[in-house]
Amino acid sequence: MTRDDPEAWMWAEACDAVTRAERLHRRFFELRPGPAAGPPLWQPPADVLETARSVLVMVALPGVDPTGIEAVIEGGALRVAGVRRLPPEWRDAAIHRLELPQGRFERRVSLPPGRYSAAVRHTMLNGCLLVSLDKTA
Repeated sequence: MTRDDPEAWMWAEACDAVTRAERLHRRFFELRPGPAAGPPLWQPPADVLETARSVLVMVALPGVDPTGIEAVIEGGALRVAGVRRLPPEWRDAAIHRLELPQGRFERRVSLPPGRYSAAVRHTMLNGCLLVSLDKTA
């Protein structure tokens, strides 16, 4: 496609953008095989930000009970794991659409090079897990 016809070119670019967005959406909820004894895993999206004193990780986990979330540093990565369960009152409901993945999840996020305090602090805010890792000298 050439840029001689701006309308056709812009339409083609818009269609490509929609295709890329749909591909990213499918990857967002990608199921991976879990351990032989466990159910499949899904991976929530995560953002990693670094300041002079810490690394901050935000993981999108709407509807996940924060008391059941595990967040640990393992081999240069932060591992966040837990389970999203359907609320009990939904168990007998007829499901018309279910886009939020359910079941066990796990996400490993590579950390910037450096040393971190053993304390992994995390809180929930607006459906996201906020993890703060302090850098050590």
